[in-house]
Parts: sequence; structure tokens; C-alpha cells
Amino acid sequence: MLTWKHVINFTVNGNPTPDFRIEKTENEWRTLLTPEQFRITRHKGTEAPHSGTLCSIYDEGQYNCVCCNTPLFDSTIKFSSGSGWPSFTQPIKENAIKYEKDTAFGMVRVEVMCNTCDAHLGHVFPDGPEPSGLRYCINSESMQLEKEATNDN
Repeated sequence: MLTWKHVINFTVNGNPTPDFRIEKTENEWRTLLTPEQFRITRHKGTEAPHSGTLCSIYDEGQYNCVCCNTPLFDSTIKFSSGSGWPSFTQPIKENAIKYEKDTAFGMVRVEVMCNTCDAHLGHVFPDGPEPSGLRYCINSESMQLEKEATNDN
């Protein structure tokens, strides 16, 4: 289980190695994404709080990167933080997420990105629920929910 100590260690000493990398030009990303997805994932934007479609959805499944479809978070670790963005306590795999120190807007935060394609996802904070204490605060536009198949037999 990742903790804030692990997150800070990644920002200082380097990130876990991803399973593979996907790299595209800015124009290639632009053709694959909506303008809002492109603004958020490729230019480190953010959506307005409580505006994202995935903020209040708690269906079973996994949340994948909207750019490269890499699994990022599982629905079992999603929680209601009241922050206005979908929140999770852990990534689906330790090497799914890339961490960087973010000093924009006069604050010190930890930015989280897809470790496969460098898509901006949001930020992680040390004020989440136990046992990890982490709150991954993620833009809805940077993810897509892959719902679990139901067996209707």
C-alpha cells in the first residue's frame, strides 16, 4: 500500500517504471481527444469542481486513462471526499501513476499523471482516509470508466 512517504519519495528519487510507454505528438493527441480532455490531460488543466461526470458515479469497474486506456484506479478504492472531483485512495498498480512536485499558483502540491503517456490527471494529497491517508483528486475528463460486465444468466 502506498503512503505519503512513498509519494514524496517518488517525487524526489524518481517514479516507478511503467509497464510500457505511449508517446504521440500534440496533433495526434488533439485528434484523439475532445477539446476539454486535451486541455486537461495535455496542458495540465482542471475542470470546475462538481462539474465532472464521474464525480458522483460509484458503479463497479475500473477507471482508465482517457488518452491511452491504461488502468489507473479501481472503483473499490473510490470515495466521496466532498472536494468536487473523483477521489481515490490508491492507484490500481504502484507503477500506473507518475508523481511530480507542482509549485504552480503559489502552492506546493504533488501532481499525478498517467505513467504510460504522461497525461495530467490531478493531484494527490495526504488528507485521505485510513489506512493509506491518501486522496488522489482526479479530473473526470482525464479518465473513462470501464464498467464491470454483469452476468445476466
